[in-house]
Order: sequence, then C-alpha cells, then structure tokens
Amino acid sequence: MRFASLGSGSAGNALVVEVKHTRLMLDCGFSVKETIARLARLSLVPEDLTGIVITHEHDDHAGGAFKFAAKHKIPVWLTYGTLKMVARYLPSQHDLQLNVIDSHQAFDVADIQVQPYPVPHDAREPIQCVFSNGNHKLGVLTDVGRTTPHIEEQLSACKALVLECNHDSGMLQAGPYSWALKKRVGGDLGHLENSDSANLLSKLDNSQLQHIVAAHLSAKNNTPKLAKSALAKVLGCEENWIGIADQSLGFDWRMIN
Repeated sequence: MRFASLGSGSAGNALVVEVKHTRLMLDCGFSVKETIARLARLSLVPEDLTGIVITHEHDDHAGGAFKFAAKHKIPVWLTYGTLKMVARYLPSQHDLQLNVIDSHQAFDVADIQVQPYPVPHDAREPIQCVFSNGNHKLGVLTDVGRTTPHIEEQLSACKALVLECNHDSGMLQAGPYSWALKKRVGGDLGHLENSDSANLLSKLDNSQLQHIVAAHLSAKNNTPKLAKSALAKVLGCEENWIGIADQSLGFDWRMIN
C-alpha cells in the first residue's frame, strides 16, 4: 500500500492511494490539464485511476473532478449533500458514474476499503476518509474546524496519517485576511490550527505510525517549520521526520509496510 499527493492547499488538492492495481484519487481541485501533469510526476496516467472520492464541494477539492472524470470515464464516490452542491461542476452532457455514499458506511473499491467519516466544516455534507487494504490504515483529515471523539476513533492505530495543519493562530490574527475570513478559517467549521492538530495527534494510538504528513498549510498564515514543530513535540521525534504536503509539488510516493 502506498500513497502520494498531487498538491495540497487552498489552490487545489488531490491525493492518490494505491493497493495492488487499484488506485483511488481523493479529491481533484485542479484543471484537467494540470491534473494530468501532476499525475505524470507520479508516473501515472488518468487510465491508471480506478475511481475518485470527493470529500466536499469546495473548489479546491472538487473544482476539476467531474470534467476530469467525464473525460476519462472514471467513477466518482460522494455523499448526497455534496452531490446536491456540485451541479455547477457537472458537464452539460455526461454519462458520469456517480456513486452516492453514506458518510458513516465503509465501501470497497476493488482492493481498497474506504471508511468515510463526517467532519465539522462549512460544506453541505463533508467527509474525510480512512483507506485500508485489510492490514494497513491510512488516515486523512483536512478541512475540519475542530476535532470530535468520532474523528479520534477513526484515526487511531493508523500506519500513516495525512493531517491538516492549516494555520498558526498568531499568524492568522496578524495576517492580511479580512476579519470575516479570519473568523471563518479559525472557527469551528473552518480549518485546524497547528496546536489543535497536535492536540488531536496526542489523543491517538500512534504505536503503529510509519508516516505523518502535515497538509493543507496556508501560504499566508503558516510555515512548514511551525507545523513540523507542533507535531514533532507530540511524537517526540525529529522535525525532519514530519512530512509536508506542498501546494505545488504535493509529496512523492510513501510506502506503508
């Protein structure tokens, strides 16, 4: 089982999970052309993808997904609430295979089991996901304003975590955003602050953890060093062991053993 990122941040998000010959992309916030170019960096072409899972309707996660899926005949999984909100993205004439999922019910796509779980975010029916091959678990959490006991339960005992470290509270308050946007980003339906991510991490069973990657970092309200420092203190590890999901480059394949 391995995973990689095409890019992570407010300008676009996409993550690929691979088990044997099954490859799922979580979100697709890039144009069709850009998605193909970023897949090529991972030695993939669109035909290699088995499906796309959409977490919610915001542009940086769903903006390119449906044109890309329609062009390359790739099935899509999403909640009913998200489906109701993405009508503006759907090509006028399409034969997209849209699979509506329950935000609490696991489902299988060939060799990968996907466990969606609901999260507090300012979208219609947002989810995040844990991916499994039956032995290993990859937990993904971005676009969440606060943590919940259910989130902690889902992310415990994972072998790999992609965890939102969106902003530093001091940088956000002193930064260039409007007051309304600062309230949204820092609110209960916004994005996780570094210390909140670290606090969540401290509540998890991390005994099997092989990889952790800080994701969805704000370009204006955070730095990789601040995110790494917050997570490393909890794990008692070197800061360099903490990965960063870059907006431009994502991150290369990471293998889970």
